[in-house]
Amino acid sequence: MKGPFVANVEGGTLAVAHHDPIGHLITPHQGLAQLNERSRDIFRQIVENYLATGEPVGSRNVSRLITVPLSPASVRNVMSDLEQLGLIYAPHTSAGRLPTELGLRFFVDALMQVGELSEPERQSIEAQLASVNKAQTVEAALDAAMTRLSGLTRTAAVVLTAKANVRLKHIEFVRLEPERALVVLVAEDGQVENRVLPLPPGVPAAALSEASNFLNARIRGKTLAEARIELEDALTHSRNELDQLTQKVVAAGIASWSGGASDERQLIVRGHANLLEDLHALEDLERVRLLFDDLETKRGVIDLLGRAERADGVRIFIGSENKLFSLSGSSTIIAPYRDGAGHIVGVLGVIGPTRLNYARVIPMVDYAARIVSQMLGK
Repeated sequence: MKGPFVANVEGGTLAVAHHDPIGHLITPHQGLAQLNERSRDIFRQIVENYLATGEPVGSRNVSRLITVPLSPASVRNVMSDLEQLGLIYAPHTSAGRLPTELGLRFFVDALMQVGELSEPERQSIEAQLASVNKAQTVEAALDAAMTRLSGLTRTAAVVLTAKANVRLKHIEFVRLEPERALVVLVAEDGQVENRVLPLPPGVPAAALSEASNFLNARIRGKTLAEARIELEDALTHSRNELDQLTQKVVAAGIASWSGGASDERQLIVRGHANLLEDLHALEDLERVRLLFDDLETKRGVIDLLGRAERADGVRIFIGSENKLFSLSGSSTIIAPYRDGAGHIVGVLGVIGPTRLNYARVIPMVDYAARIVSQMLGK
């Protein structure tokens, strides 16, 4: 399967297209044409049972659940057809059936009705974010959103945000060699970043101290982007206060830590412990262990989540649709959030097992992203 689900859940619109295992683009309508109402009902019962319990379901139980009465033998015939289409499979010879990843994708794209958030759920998200006062950082708002999402969905919540959004607390120059120094940046949230800075020839220790003092008087509480604008202006108007070598150190410092490359991102994960709940077997534990390993290799997760910045609405990646989570069999539901100018500045969402309650989680992620965007807009 290629190509993630893309949903604009406002107004209930689901804009969807995906690929079949050999790369042909198929739409929900083309897929549905292969299933009559009876087959659709049986398939839905198999998927919904899996999402609720994680267990395979047999033909006898399915025959009791479907709306049109059918014998277990008739149900088995339909299940055989669904297997031929690659929508379900038998984990063991004598077991019931589970949906394949293609089946889950087909269900999400074509059969699932996206739910509405309940009023208590809306209020819960709003209350969590309302606890962040205006003096706190963007990171505090994101942390509040993640805490509530993780708690409501019982998954791990994730945020991908630009490093340039981090607010600064302190800067220090530490000489390494006559013409090289280490620039130590400390953020308000405790993050520390070090960068090596080339120094002009002949810079004395006093110039490094003076440059540190000049910068620290102006950067506290500002993002890297804000600090750069302020410092470039201050440097223009303070040339008489600083000697030439100190000016060069300040200018070099601004250039080296003005936000870095545009694709620099930081990943924040909350709620790992939720992924350890409701484990049915040793293979579940192994799946979660592999997911933890994936989350530790942040570069891959950052690349995956970064794809959500290229499209509006909620995006869903199921299992091996992304190579990163192919071993752990995990799903990701993410949505972008925006700043006051309407620019996408990051994404937030959840990561969990493929048997997520997609209909419930999709509107939660979408609503949390919109509330965060509203906060940033203010």
